[in-house]
Amino acid sequence: MIWLIILIFIVGYLAITLEHSIHINKAASALVAGVLCWTVWILTVPEHETALHDLETHLGEISGILFFLLGAMVIVELIDAHDGFDLITERIRTTDKRRLLWLICWITFFLSAVLDNLTTTIVMVSLLRKLIDDREDRLLFAGMVVVAANAGGAWSPLGDVTTTMLWIGGQISALNIVKMLLLPSIVCLIVPLALLSLRLKGKIGTPVAPERILPATRTSDKNLVFGFGIGALLFVPVFKTVTHLPPFMGMLLCVGILWMVTEMLHSGKDEAEKGVLSVNHALRKIDTPSILFFLGILVAISALQSAGVLTIVAEWLDRTVGNITAIGIIIGFLSAIVDNVPLVAAAQGMYSLEQYPTDHYFWEFLAYCAGTGGSALIIGSAAGVAAMGMEKIDFFWYLRRIMGWAVLGYLAGAGAYVLQHAVFH
Repeated sequence: MIWLIILIFIVGYLAITLEHSIHINKAASALVAGVLCWTVWILTVPEHETALHDLETHLGEISGILFFLLGAMVIVELIDAHDGFDLITERIRTTDKRRLLWLICWITFFLSAVLDNLTTTIVMVSLLRKLIDDREDRLLFAGMVVVAANAGGAWSPLGDVTTTMLWIGGQISALNIVKMLLLPSIVCLIVPLALLSLRLKGKIGTPVAPERILPATRTSDKNLVFGFGIGALLFVPVFKTVTHLPPFMGMLLCVGILWMVTEMLHSGKDEAEKGVLSVNHALRKIDTPSILFFLGILVAISALQSAGVLTIVAEWLDRTVGNITAIGIIIGFLSAIVDNVPLVAAAQGMYSLEQYPTDHYFWEFLAYCAGTGGSALIIGSAAGVAAMGMEKIDFFWYLRRIMGWAVLGYLAGAGAYVLQHAVFH
């Protein structure tokens, strides 16, 4: 029956990648695959209660990610509705493709370390819509934003969920992971960025601002909502660190506060103008199919985890490969196919702190590989899935235009870490 679960997952995965060929939305394929995987699993196990308990546990973790994604999208939509991103776009004056690509990627890289790769991608893809008119150019920049967000998230304990897991689990310490992974992460970004920028020529065309039906947002309102919104996103990791509550709780708190602020801010306006500047309108504008796609793919992967497939893979790697550097690189590539969270969780369960103590080479290298390897495929990371949903990026387009650069950067960064470790240890 485990093979049937694997087969369903593979068929669902293929349906997602062939979305534009079979004309079936990827969210539908992901939801069907996720439910069928769990259906087969619950009919297989002798104790149904055990499977249901596993499902409820996984659903708790998945819902946290979905509520986090929902909250981040609402905040970004509110900032956009109030023309808040104009405060950034007005300061970006260059139209040269190369200079703009470097600027966008470095902003993404460092912002991802402070926020996280998912939130940063949502913010930066929204920003690109204000800066770049041509769709092909915008998709190319969005693809590199995914690479930059994952690279930036890997070296910070708050930047990627797997790095956070290893930090909370005691496998790595915060200051040491910054010190050891900053250089490899920079190499991971700078290699594809340099190679791709050699091929870029010309200037980008900026979008023509749509004709406003309602009066322009007042500067004071724009500044207030932008300040509250960005401040809220920066507050989430602080809230998590102080309270130890999951990140989605901080995000929901921020959405609630921003909702109150905007309601009071626009209380004296007529309903037509107030409507488009409200959280109600932002909730209608967010991309719900992308959230459902996220739900389906994570439910399917959780079935693989409960069935023990990922643990079997991890144990097989340990037996057949043996070399921890090679295992780390393979886990990175596997994280582009299945979610990096269960892969890292499986590794945490397999290797004890007695075998590999805190800040051991293996844990540091695993944090880098699991955080950046997912850039190889558009659905290999939370950042990629978010960008895919927001800009409707085709799986095979990313495969042709971004994957090669992402893989080169991933391997270059891995080499940089190994060399760095050999020199300084």
